[in-house]
Amino acid sequence: MSAGDIDDEVRRLATMNLQQLREEWRRRYGSPPALRSIDLLRRNLAWRIQADRFGGISIELRRALFSKRGALGAPEIHPGMRLAREWRGVRHEVEITATGVLYRGEPFESLSEVARHITGTRWNGPRFFGLRAVEALS
Repeated sequence: MSAGDIDDEVRRLATMNLQQLREEWRRRYGSPPALRSIDLLRRNLAWRIQADRFGGISIELRRALFSKRGALGAPEIHPGMRLAREWRGVRHEVEITATGVLYRGEPFESLSEVARHITGTRWNGPRFFGLRAVEALS
């Protein structure tokens, strides 16, 4: 089957209603997912058809995407890097230096110290500045 044939099959999905999409899924893959969204079922079916022909997500990428840290993990912090966070409607920006962190021209030893200064409570600095995921979301 050529790439053009796959394109035609995917285009044909755009004309199908929910029942027709479920029948197409059943014909190809067995029992369809219990999705009520036509758009979502159409997208899932289109992806499956294309993945069958061209290959899907590699096992390594799948593991990385579903791991706690994600595919990229936490970024490395290095001098010169600038981080920003909006807190209660105010943008707060820091610059990483070789000896710590600069916040509004004032030196701090760590991101956590800056986060504590901004919020008045104990925060994990990397988490406050978006360098780590919140456990409830990962």
